[in-house]
Amino acid sequence: MLILKRPWYQEPFVWLVIFFPASAVFGGITTIYLAISSDDGLVVDDYYKEGLEINRTLTRDKMAIAHGLEAILDFNVEHHLIHLYLNAHADYKLPEQILGNFSHHTRSGFDKEIILKHVGDNIYQGFLPKLILGDFSLELAADDWRLLKPVHVPFIHNN
Repeated sequence: MLILKRPWYQEPFVWLVIFFPASAVFGGITTIYLAISSDDGLVVDDYYKEGLEINRTLTRDKMAIAHGLEAILDFNVEHHLIHLYLNAHADYKLPEQILGNFSHHTRSGFDKEIILKHVGDNIYQGFLPKLILGDFSLELAADDWRLLKPVHVPFIHNN
């Protein structure tokens, strides 16, 4: 009787036994990479202070309505600039600068702040920060008011 022995690496069951632990190691490494490379933000510790801030924010929203504020945004990707056209009631004196805050809808690690400076009649200008593709909320704030604008970033900002 002649018995031919094949080398271990030609046996299909050996590879089946190796496949499951190897896939678990690969999945673990991928999970560690995703956990390290993404920033999901932190949970707020003081919920009471957050509640007070919400009330203050609602007051600021009402002040924007009272001043008759309307904002139109223009992104100049080629020159890395943002232009803001701000309309208001005639009796409201526009501020010299406006603070802008791009808040990513799902990942706070991609939030960016900008300062828009008054450059003419109702025109403000600032530098366009590096933004990832996706949806943002842009908060424009100055003095006692704030405006929220939804912004979809369909462009890629390269330096």
